[in-house]
Amino acid sequence: MLRWEDGKDHTLPQDFADMLGWKELAQKVDAIYRDLELKDPNQTLVLCDNYGQAGAINYYSNASIKAVSFHADYINWFVFDHQYKHLIRVLYFDENNEELKETGRYFLKGEISDSITNPYAREFKTMIFTFKETKININERIKHEIETVKKSQK
Repeated sequence: MLRWEDGKDHTLPQDFADMLGWKELAQKVDAIYRDLELKDPNQTLVLCDNYGQAGAINYYSNASIKAVSFHADYINWFVFDHQYKHLIRVLYFDENNEELKETGRYFLKGEISDSITNPYAREFKTMIFTFKETKININERIKHEIETVKKSQK
């Protein structure tokens, strides 16, 4: 019961650990979203590493956030009827993460805003980045990424 799909025994069953951290993630993304103090909240894209993160935010958000991901069917949930200027990026923890450098070059400001702190959550240490004031047409960049992902799935 404590053996996960990685073949290792853990403290909690995987199904339970998968759900731990979902509310925490949504609350933290909500707080970051509110702190952006935007005139138009549609200017901020919330992009997650996987459908679980996006689904958790969409379900538990009190700020009516519509998070998306390039993972699974969420790749079809992107909306481009307005121009994005800011990005909240949710990524798995990686101590060698290059996200600030890679994505940060497209924005005037970028920072690690928070992370999942529940040590029993499967998403423990998942990082939340905030990027403000895009220097490029981020919509076109995201559309290109969607095309690339869809082509690789064929």
